[in-house]
Amino acid sequence: MIPFNKPFISSNEINNIIDTIEKGKISGDGYYTKLCHEWFAKAYDTTALLTHSCTAALEMAAILLDLKQGDEVIMPSYTFVSTANAFVLRGAVPVFVDIRPDTLNIDETKIEAAITEKTKAIVPVHYAGVACEMDAIMAIAKKHNLYVVEDAAQGFDATYKGKLLGTIGHLGTLSFHETKNIISGEGGALLINDPRFVERAEIIREKGTNRSRFFRGQVDKYTWVDIGSSFLPSDIIAAFLYAQFENHQEITQKRLDLWQRYHDFFADFEAKGRIRRPFCPEEATHNAHMYYVLFDSLEERTAFITYLKAHDVMSVFHYIPLHSSPAGLGYCKTPFEMPVTDDISETLVRLPLFYGLNDAQVSHIFDTIRVFLTL
Repeated sequence: MIPFNKPFISSNEINNIIDTIEKGKISGDGYYTKLCHEWFAKAYDTTALLTHSCTAALEMAAILLDLKQGDEVIMPSYTFVSTANAFVLRGAVPVFVDIRPDTLNIDETKIEAAITEKTKAIVPVHYAGVACEMDAIMAIAKKHNLYVVEDAAQGFDATYKGKLLGTIGHLGTLSFHETKNIISGEGGALLINDPRFVERAEIIREKGTNRSRFFRGQVDKYTWVDIGSSFLPSDIIAAFLYAQFENHQEITQKRLDLWQRYHDFFADFEAKGRIRRPFCPEEATHNAHMYYVLFDSLEERTAFITYLKAHDVMSVFHYIPLHSSPAGLGYCKTPFEMPVTDDISETLVRLPLFYGLNDAQVSHIFDTIRVFLTL
C-alpha cells in the first residue's frame, strides 16, 4: 500500500536528539530551541517562539488579542478545527465566510460584509501553502482597525509577493506536524510581527510568568504576572526540527518536483474536463504542501478514492466544513451562504505526496489514475 503520507528523517535528527540529551536539558527552551529561534530571526526576519503545536500558537494568538466573550473573528469554514477552536476557547465567535473557487482561500471580497462592531480580527488560512490575497486583507484590517492572524500551518517556505507566509499579519502560526513539509512529529511556532506583542507572548508561553526575563538577567527572580499556559515544546522536538531547518530547501525542492509531476500528468485530464487542478496566483509561490484534484461530484470522488484504495494507493479528502459541524453550529456564526465551501468539501481529494515517494510508486499511482479517468 502506498501511504498518503510518510514521516521522514532528513539527516541529523537522531544526532541532534542524542546531543541535547547529553547536554542535560531536554525540557523547553534548551539549546536547540534557541537555535531554532535564531534560525527564524535570520530566515524569516521576525520574532518566533516554538510551541508544541500550531494549535498552541493559535491559542497564544487569541490570548494576545485580549479577546472577550462575544468578540467576533472572521475566518473561512474550510479549515482544520484548530483555526476556530483556539478563539472559541477565549469566548470569541468565529464568523465564517466563503472561499474563492480558484485558490480555495478565504474570499477577500466577502470579508467586509461580515464585519460588525464586535469584529476584532481576521484569520486568513493559506490553504495548501498557497497565499491568500494578503494586500486586500491587510487593507481591510487597517480600515476597520482589526488584527490579522495568519494561519500558515501549511505555508512553511511559501510566499506572497516575496514575503514568507506568516510574516505579513500582526501574528502568524506554523505547524510542524508529521503531515507537514518540515516536521518534528508534533510542533509549531508563533510568529510575532508586531513588536507590541513580543514581551507578553514570552510570558503567556511560560505559564504566565516572567521566567524568560529572569534567564536573561533582566529580573532577579521570576513570578506569575499574567495568564498563560505551558506552550513550550521539549528540546528533543526542537533538536529534530533544527535538522529539518538545515535541509528545508532540499526538502521543499523534492516536494515541488513531485508536485510538478502530478501537475503535468493531470494537464490532459483537466483539458478534457475530467478533473480540475490546483491554482496558484502569479504573486505567490507555493511550497508543494499537497497535490489535490477536484471532481464534479461527491459520487465521482468517492468512486475515485475507493478505486485507488483497491489498487493500493491511499488518498484522502478534507475538510468537513466547520459551519456544518456540530460544534460549528453551536459556537460560530455563518451569516451568508457558503456554496463554494460546500462544493469543494464534497469534490476535493488529496493524493500521496511526501519526501520519500519514489519513482516506482509515482508510476503506479499514475497508471492507476489513468485507468480510472479513462474508464
